[in-house]
Amino acid sequence: MKLRRLKRSLTLGATCAVHALQDGFGATLYVLLPVLAETFGLSYAQVGLIRAAKSGAMMVFELPSGILAERWGARTLLVFGLGCAGAAYLVLPTAASFAVILLILFVSGLGAAFQHSLSSAIITTTFTGAARRTALGAYNASGDVGKLTLAGLFTLAIGLGFAWQPVISLFGALGLALAFITFLLLRQIGVGAHRAQAVPGTHASDKPGWGIRDRAGFAALGTLVFVDIAVQAGFLTFLAFLMTAKQVPTGLAAFAVVLTLAGGIFGKFGCGFLANRLGVRGALVAVQCLTAAGILAVLLAPTLIAYFLLPFLGLVLQGSSTITYGSVADMFYEARASRGFAAIYTIASGASVMGPVIFGVIGDRFGLAPALCAMAFAVLASLPLVVLLDRARLPVNKQGAEHDARPL
Repeated sequence: MKLRRLKRSLTLGATCAVHALQDGFGATLYVLLPVLAETFGLSYAQVGLIRAAKSGAMMVFELPSGILAERWGARTLLVFGLGCAGAAYLVLPTAASFAVILLILFVSGLGAAFQHSLSSAIITTTFTGAARRTALGAYNASGDVGKLTLAGLFTLAIGLGFAWQPVISLFGALGLALAFITFLLLRQIGVGAHRAQAVPGTHASDKPGWGIRDRAGFAALGTLVFVDIAVQAGFLTFLAFLMTAKQVPTGLAAFAVVLTLAGGIFGKFGCGFLANRLGVRGALVAVQCLTAAGILAVLLAPTLIAYFLLPFLGLVLQGSSTITYGSVADMFYEARASRGFAAIYTIASGASVMGPVIFGVIGDRFGLAPALCAMAFAVLASLPLVVLLDRARLPVNKQGAEHDARPL
């Protein structure tokens, strides 16, 4: 029993460390872009292309990562992804042109794609029952910890007068070191191995097709994730603009995003416990209703109260993703879990790109307040889909084998 607990702890620790560093790389890019623009004289369009190169590569390779994991093992590809991201940041300071920066950030995005679905699948196969959702909540929260830590350290270093090049190279070297340590650790405890080393009867080939246990439930889950992430991305994108409209100085307006992200750390961890307590449906309804109410409250409240509300809004705004992502394992057979997470994270990546655009168009046409109201409405409008969740939980026979309809 102690060895099993140790294996679970080491597995969760390794995947959380990878998640923290990968998401930290992504968050650092937000504060690095103005530096790159000044250094290379980039236009706003070129800055947008740099961001698109990373986000686009991540979205394109997210789904293939889950499929390739069935053949080469999640462990190998997880380390490969972190190695690519680390190497990209290590050499980024040597870039001499806009085209080279694009290529390097594309490689970084490729590496980031080999992370979420693979780590989630590893956690799913290591943890069972209520512990699985709690572990996924901790994993989700670790990403926000990494975002705040690396972006904060980079900002602090630049503020203290350090050049950006050695700081970014140091981050890259840290990524390569962690990739090596993660590979050795996961190999030592026998996690995320090549499928040929897996337990007989659990091969992906034993479950034909995509292994979806409930097509309607998965479609509902995918829609809920899209709306959830689109609203998250949209709100975080325009939050500083909202605070500026409340006559807040630019520096303090940006701090509003930090407060929301800080609340999200606790939300992503705590909502896993909430789902275990109330069930997926009850927890999601409660969290989404609070999210819609919180968005409207921040919009209408005086400035000081709005700032006070932001950590609580961040708790439910981002915590909902722990509930939705934690339901992926209920929709797929274990042998196809990596595909399921890859599909959901691909949807999430698309939503993070489209959300700010959709709500930005609404803001341009009707104003910022109607755009925020549209976010709240979108969250509430998606709630009827919650009734389709939890249907994929299957009875098992004495040997633990699932016995229901043929997988899709």
